[in-house]
Amino acid sequence: MEKLDIVLYPDEGLREICAPVEQMNDRISNLIDEMFLTMYDAPGIGLAAPQVAVQERLLVVDVSETNDEPIALINPEIIQAKGEIVWEEGCLSLPGIYAKVKRPSDILVRGLDRDGKPIELEASDLLAVCIQHEIDHLDGKLFIDHLSGLKRNRALQKYRKLAQQPE
Repeated sequence: MEKLDIVLYPDEGLREICAPVEQMNDRISNLIDEMFLTMYDAPGIGLAAPQVAVQERLLVVDVSETNDEPIALINPEIIQAKGEIVWEEGCLSLPGIYAKVKRPSDILVRGLDRDGKPIELEASDLLAVCIQHEIDHLDGKLFIDHLSGLKRNRALQKYRKLAQQPE
């Protein structure tokens, strides 16, 4: 198992709509393990397959403080959303950029778990925000797309400036 490279904005793969995972197999199982390893190492609380250059509908999240509540969702879809929450979001594909985003506060998501079994998961607050953020990636969207044009432009100017700085 190895850590994967995280795709950075403006890579075109981040704007592609991902294909459904057709079947659970060792490749998908290994990908899930490597995505968790990569996410924890980054460190982050969510990672979608296109962020590691895989154009399939798969995401991993863990919003726990101790990295012991991993959730993998395959072919996730939000089937119910309600409420409203504003959360400051960041993204491993846009390091150093943070902005407040308004999203539904409570969601019901359906998909497959890491064993390929159907799952329905109720999520609220940070977990709901994280899952929605990662599902956006599967649809070729970034959190900056939820910002006004002015705020998005400012965020991207800051990102470009940060990207030019030597490591």
